[in-house]
Amino acid sequence: MWDTLWDNKAVRIGTVFLLLALCGLIILALVREQTGTKGFLVGLGLAVLPVPLLIAAFRWMDRVEPKPWKSLIFAFAWGACAATLVAILANGYATKWLLTTVAGAQREDAVGWGATFVAPVVEESAKAAAILLLYLFRRRDFNGIVDGVVVAGITATGFAFTENILYLGNAFANDQSFGYEGLRSTTAATFFVRVLMSPFAHPLFTSMTGLGFGLAATLAPRRRLLRWLIPIGALLTAMLLHGLWNGSATLPGGGFLAVYALFMVPVFALLTWLTIWSRQNELRTIRTHLPAYQAAGWLTPPEPHALSSMRARGIARDLARRTGGPTAARVVAEYISYATSLAFLRHRALRGTPDPSFGAREAELLHHLWQRRDVAQPALAGAVAGVTRPFGAGVPMPVQPWGPPVPGPAQGWGAPTAPAAAPSPAWGQTPGQHR
Repeated sequence: MWDTLWDNKAVRIGTVFLLLALCGLIILALVREQTGTKGFLVGLGLAVLPVPLLIAAFRWMDRVEPKPWKSLIFAFAWGACAATLVAILANGYATKWLLTTVAGAQREDAVGWGATFVAPVVEESAKAAAILLLYLFRRRDFNGIVDGVVVAGITATGFAFTENILYLGNAFANDQSFGYEGLRSTTAATFFVRVLMSPFAHPLFTSMTGLGFGLAATLAPRRRLLRWLIPIGALLTAMLLHGLWNGSATLPGGGFLAVYALFMVPVFALLTWLTIWSRQNELRTIRTHLPAYQAAGWLTPPEPHALSSMRARGIARDLARRTGGPTAARVVAEYISYATSLAFLRHRALRGTPDPSFGAREAELLHHLWQRRDVAQPALAGAVAGVTRPFGAGVPMPVQPWGPPVPGPAQGWGAPTAPAAAPSPAWGQTPGQHR
């Protein structure tokens, strides 16, 4: 009976989120016990401030092929609940072990060693588990660097959120005990360092791991060893950066600021550049692979260019909203999403990492496009007039002539022809399915 229930997707998803909710309740109790009710509320109010900004930044990176919200919610919840619970328990145990095992260890030394050598290993491993799970079980959403960085960043944002509640809540409790207040308080100093100065710290560390999984996703299945070595090396890099950051807090004088300026800022800038470059590469992928479907009659000639331009996408949604209201804009957004998934599906097949159900998935996506073409295609055609064509006036867009055969709308797996009035009944489905 349990096997039958577990085969139900809704049951699996519900079980996962139930376990995450249980971890959240345990975390809530642990943090409140350490900080007190007032400290918890103050910490929560201050810790939540950078969260919308960080999530918005990662969603901006992910605009070309947005991840499903349920995957992002899972990543955030894992970081905020499961990973933080593991970190609190493991780090606390490690500090006690250092105090009782290492000869002559003082509490300050034990905390410093734990923060530098133990916490990075524990915390980065706990956060990497979410990336690994999505990489294994939501493989369709992993196409490259951007996907890995976004998942890693959202996971780390959740982790930093809960950790900041604990640090800020403890700082407030200490200020209440010693009568500190205002800008000279421990709470203000903690807020400045953790929320204003380094809100990207945890996302930066964990993004190294996400970068490794994103690179592994681009490799062919035959390169199995490399597909595992790259994520492991990326995880070790995340641990190294994390340990360097934590260890800099114990350096005398301006050691912390030196590490911040000489290591963290350049790494952050490099990662930002790499992510933006990867996003542009995703748009090039769309522009390269959609002309095959345009040649087969599924898309109109302006669409490959319009769908590979973020500006044209926005114009198309605005045009649809002005003419057909929010419903039309949503249809255009769905059309863009399905067309993008179609381009990446074909891209994976051509680079040697095809979806196991390539044919069925391709047919499903084409069916979704065909259902929405009457609303989306005029809006996309109108949007092309608002952008500059990259191939010059009168120069045709490239058509990919090789790779998996592209079905024509009426012939199924036949040669490209002009589109028929409805998707092929050879799929074994009728229009209106796959909604």
